Amino acid sequence: MAMMKKKGDRLVFAYYVTGHGFGHATRVVEVVRHLIVAGHDVHVVTAAPDFVFTSEIQSPRLFIRKVLLDCGAVQADALTVDPLASLEMYSKTAVLPRASILATEVEWLKSIEADLVVSDVVPVVCQAAANAGISSVCVSNFSWDFIYAEYVMAAGYDHRSIVWQIAQDYSHCKFLIRLPGYCPMPAFRDVIDVPLVVRRLHKSRAEVRKELGIADGVKLVIFNFGGQPAGWNLKKEYLPAGWLCLVCGASENQELPPNFRKLAKDAYTPDVIAASDCLLGKIGYGTFSEALAYKLPFVFVRRDYFNEEPFLRNMLEYYQGGIEMIRRDFLTGRWIPYLERAISLKPCYQGGSNGGEVAACILQDTAVGKHYASDKFSGARRLQDAIVLGYQLQRAVGKDICIPYWYSLAANELSLHTALPTIETTKTTSITEVCTENFEILHGDIHGLSDTASFLKSLARLDASYDSGKNTKCQMRERVAAAALFNWEEEIFVARAPGRLDVMGGIADYSGSLVLQMPIREACHVAVQKNDPSKQKLWKHVQARQHIDGQGPKPILQIVSFGSELSNRGPTFDMDLSDFLQGEQPISYKKAKEYFARDPAQKWAAYVAGTILVLMRELGVRFENSISIVVSSAVPEGKGVSSSAAVEVASMSAIAASHGLNIAPRDLALLCQKVENHIVGAPCGVMDQMASVCGEANKLLAMVCQPAEVLGLVEIPSHIQFWGIDSGIRHSVGGADYGSVRIGTFLGRKMIKSMASEISSYSLANGNSDWQVCAMNSDEMEKDGRELLEVEASLDYLCNLSPHRYEAVFAKKLPEYITGEAFMEKYVDHEDSVTVIDQKRNYAVRASTRHPIYENFRVKAFKALLSATTSNEQLYALGELMYQCHYSYSACGLGSDGTDRLVKLVQEMQHSKSYRSGNGSLYGAKITGGGSGGTVCVIGSNCLRSSQQILEIQQRYKDATGFMPFIFEGSSPGAAKFGYLKIRRRSPANPI
Repeated sequence: MAMMKKKGDRLVFAYYVTGHGFGHATRVVEVVRHLIVAGHDVHVVTAAPDFVFTSEIQSPRLFIRKVLLDCGAVQADALTVDPLASLEMYSKTAVLPRASILATEVEWLKSIEADLVVSDVVPVVCQAAANAGISSVCVSNFSWDFIYAEYVMAAGYDHRSIVWQIAQDYSHCKFLIRLPGYCPMPAFRDVIDVPLVVRRLHKSRAEVRKELGIADGVKLVIFNFGGQPAGWNLKKEYLPAGWLCLVCGASENQELPPNFRKLAKDAYTPDVIAASDCLLGKIGYGTFSEALAYKLPFVFVRRDYFNEEPFLRNMLEYYQGGIEMIRRDFLTGRWIPYLERAISLKPCYQGGSNGGEVAACILQDTAVGKHYASDKFSGARRLQDAIVLGYQLQRAVGKDICIPYWYSLAANELSLHTALPTIETTKTTSITEVCTENFEILHGDIHGLSDTASFLKSLARLDASYDSGKNTKCQMRERVAAAALFNWEEEIFVARAPGRLDVMGGIADYSGSLVLQMPIREACHVAVQKNDPSKQKLWKHVQARQHIDGQGPKPILQIVSFGSELSNRGPTFDMDLSDFLQGEQPISYKKAKEYFARDPAQKWAAYVAGTILVLMRELGVRFENSISIVVSSAVPEGKGVSSSAAVEVASMSAIAASHGLNIAPRDLALLCQKVENHIVGAPCGVMDQMASVCGEANKLLAMVCQPAEVLGLVEIPSHIQFWGIDSGIRHSVGGADYGSVRIGTFLGRKMIKSMASEISSYSLANGNSDWQVCAMNSDEMEKDGRELLEVEASLDYLCNLSPHRYEAVFAKKLPEYITGEAFMEKYVDHEDSVTVIDQKRNYAVRASTRHPIYENFRVKAFKALLSATTSNEQLYALGELMYQCHYSYSACGLGSDGTDRLVKLVQEMQHSKSYRSGNGSLYGAKITGGGSGGTVCVIGSNCLRSSQQILEIQQRYKDATGFMPFIFEGSSPGAAKFGYLKIRRRSPANPI
């Protein structure tokens, strides 16, 4: 390594720029400019066009090397990030060629005799710098481990190693120069905060407007979506009268209305931004920082799956500079109310904007060996950042709190055994007293549930927040929106529905199997209020929409979903209820599915709003009042414990109660299944919804899914306990694996029916002996076998076929696999209304058909064993049935590495020396629900030793995978048992 240089010497910087967007390149320009002004050489390694740098820096000390070492986020369009494509591209760009990249960069860094490596914010170069013996520093407001953490959960566990590798790369740098609007970044040990990095202005507002030929009285909006206008068809009526829109990144052949104008590709956007009246676009660091610095109101449209955005957005809104435009309004051209509101804002950012200069000074000092007195991360701060990153990786239960509040409670949150909400009470204060202090309960009972008490407490805090007019930096947007939602003097209806643990039955539900399901402690709460449209409190953009339509007050649906801010979902949703009508009739489910699919950030609303359309179509309900809804779910998403069913059931229960509808529990579950099948588009059976509605605490719901016949509730013997252990692999019933296995099952049923019909027909034509030959030479066939075949020829549910009949007559004739095209040529249709055959796909038939037939038998045996005499043999047999179920899932293609690992850990615990010496207490485990990840159900003795072994398995899994599993333990009542609450806020003058 070269001799350390002194201050004043010419230094050589290698500055790497991530391949994600111009925002990174433009902020690097400002830091590089100051380094060059100070007399240093800067080698910029980038994939951005040269003009981004050379238009601002004309110096022989600037060297540009065109190399792409990471890819950032791959976008399907300007507003939609593709998580899977992003991870696959990063793997292709930075993981597979990693060894070559490291070797090349080490050699190059040595060849230019670099004094310091600077990264914004390319991970691998931190490792390359360390290999070359050169110090490195990162400059950023986010890191890719935090961004990709969400993608792993959305796109697949297989890519999790990417996150850990990135974090390890970052850990090699000396410190992080952290920019405002930062995300949690636990990989960095030290941090130095600097002001905003903003490009300087070259021309005044008057000069820019004169050059562009824009009169003083014209309102100017700059349209900037990162050079990706996505072919949007812009129309004259989108803008208020007297406005002009400058479009960044417009293609040469794109035709624009007269009040829209193309901005030159090499235009210096800071000058144009400062000369405009507002900005319309997506949030990225470049537009964010310049809008803040130049006090320009920013009308933004949410971008899906980019974790940086909430942090920048919160800062914009804190300084009164940001307004979110609902994507639906953006795409349909309802811009006017947002633009007019934007120019009434008074952005108030007063912080520094010389971050480029400050960062350059720090980099110079670091390059000559100065040890900066950085803001050391305390142990608590590092724990806090790690918890937030862990939240992204684990999908732990979303809390109704903002980021700073989450930080302040980090240690407590980490120590909680479960993620259930809690409330503060004194020893002499009951849960009911805590609730009735805030609300008068006009109907119902909270059943002693602490999570219900906590939910009511959170509603009370909304009221207090709204009354006081508080809107602090720590308030999440969802709470602000919810605070203005209800008329607090009017009645509010609250329903509660739990998730469920699939003890036995799983994917056999759609084949008519017996299933055994346990409602878990974690539940979803929904609060609903209906109001006359003339009295409904409306969000400002909804008010503006009604004003533009000019039809006066009309029924509006407004929904707030708590926990959305860190889940890449829009926290609010609204629609005119007339959108569900075509003339006087409800729209089709197909149109509703398309309606909600238009905006991925708000697709979650289909689970809630879809219940309204189902009630309209199936029960003929007319909704003439406006509806306000708050949804708060503690059921973790993607863990195979029916978070979606809990939301659907709680939503429909609360809406039904608020409108005086008396729906039988079974019917409610079937209606909720229609929401998921036909509006959300997930081909689930009815098991989840039935368990959420009809389950009871500490009991198993026994149900035959033909379609939903409850046999009763099975007491869990006092010596037996069930746990759920989350594998960390995100599960979705809408996933291709679940859907393809379901299709394979229905293909098998159709083939069996066809075979039974052919055999029966052959028998009639040729006599019984020939029929026996045709029926696989089954000598044991009785004379009345033909009648049995006739029943099987019209088989309504596959589980009505016994295992011995399946093996004796049909198993060997079923193909292992068949293409959709080959099946349709012979059989035309698979008789399943919620799935569609892909003719090019190869479907597994034999394993998918065999599973529900044998699973139905296993569940019946399991149910019978639960009432058997208590013994080790009983527990061993119950556990063995669960193991058999698990391996049958795998044969169908619905296993996963994580769930297999957990089952293996249970087996290792069961067969250890301590078990053989009488200390063992776990007896079996199986994957649950739709499979392909999610949660494993474990059976064991109800004793302390079992709980200790579960915690030991939890720790072993974390040691092996880096993921700390969430443990589901305990039970709670279903929605029918809970009923509903009718509450009214108590006046402060009228306490209990």
